[in-house]
Amino acid sequence: MSRKPKTYTISAVADQYGIHPQTLRLYEREGLLKPSRSEGNTRLYTDPDLERLELILSLTRDLGVNLAGVEIILNMREKMDAMQHEFERFFQYLQSHAEELTNFDAPPEGSSDALVPLTRAAALRRRTRG
Repeated sequence: MSRKPKTYTISAVADQYGIHPQTLRLYEREGLLKPSRSEGNTRLYTDPDLERLELILSLTRDLGVNLAGVEIILNMREKMDAMQHEFERFFQYLQSHAEELTNFDAPPEGSSDALVPLTRAAALRRRTRG
């Protein structure tokens, strides 16, 4: 059974962070926050929404970044997170295939010499043997 994530209303979030509810509505209009909605159309903020809000408030209050700059920074963070995830997947792939890659010697007989070795180490081994 999955548990529903804890949610907070706009007034609770506004009170907790010392901001006006209109500020939260503005952030939503600008696409900076995307709270879910209840069946009665009430905005519901989750813990990840609050983490994002804290970042927005830090950028605007502490660093003086305007909302356009906040949007750029948030988009860049999302792209960096996606790139990090892809890098981790690639690294896991390399780890799981490390033995295959390090034991790469020469192409099978009858195959084209145009095949490029998978690793620099394999290329160096081929050069020193030839």
